[in-house]
Amino acid sequence: MNIFRRFAPFTATFLILTFVALALPKDRITIKGSDTMVILVQRWTEIYPDKTNVEFQVTGGGSGTGIAALINGTTNICSSSRPIKKDEVAQLEAKYGYKGLEIRVAMDGLAIYVHKSNPVKQLTMEQVKNIFTGKVTNWKDVGGPNKPILLYSRENNSGTYEFFKEHVLNKQDFAASAQHMAGTAALINAISKDPNGIGFGGSAYAKNVKALPIAKDAASKAIAANVASIHSGEYPISRFLYFYLNRKPDGNVKKFIDWVISASGQKVVSEVGYYPIKKK
Repeated sequence: MNIFRRFAPFTATFLILTFVALALPKDRITIKGSDTMVILVQRWTEIYPDKTNVEFQVTGGGSGTGIAALINGTTNICSSSRPIKKDEVAQLEAKYGYKGLEIRVAMDGLAIYVHKSNPVKQLTMEQVKNIFTGKVTNWKDVGGPNKPILLYSRENNSGTYEFFKEHVLNKQDFAASAQHMAGTAALINAISKDPNGIGFGGSAYAKNVKALPIAKDAASKAIAANVASIHSGEYPISRFLYFYLNRKPDGNVKKFIDWVISASGQKVVSEVGYYPIKKK
């Protein structure tokens, strides 16, 4: 009884402090943008080790939507699968007096997906361009069966869509027959059920479909996306994935980003199916 009395004040104080700590509002960090990056960002926020005073809200909508939210001040971090544009930087500077901060957080090999039953083993960059611009419309013209090619694309607010149009189609328009899907998961689901389908998206989504090795040209070896080929630049459709901010990071935002680009955060990148930033 004497021991209980001796420690009772301490016990009461501890309980009060614990209650106060639990009652304190958490700092909310919003991350909005790339649908390609949603599964990666969600995983980062799920296992982030220092969530005592912070909570996260993660949403997609496309890289363009995320950058617009960053300009409007409705998100703390924009996730983007494409680089920010000059006019978007100008808008940030006009509103915040700051050009924005770009942080490379992962790498990706943009994959070309087909149905698992498709006998085509590889494509060149030229063949991919001709398929998605509508110049090639039958699989027999690229080593497949005598079947029509059905195109699946992302919507035009997608960073993946813009990257693909610029770097693969050389800024040419997609064929009018292309079906534009709201997200990579929806695109993958469609191709997994369509033996004649073809689409593109982040490497981490390659489930229940076949990702084709890609050659730079007809004289080059077709390369599959993996850590070595992404880091070396051999895989011809590789890109960075980004975080963008409209101010210099501090507090919990800075702690989170520091963790994301640390060895622990980059380990998550590999676990999800993307590629860690190459060490200098």
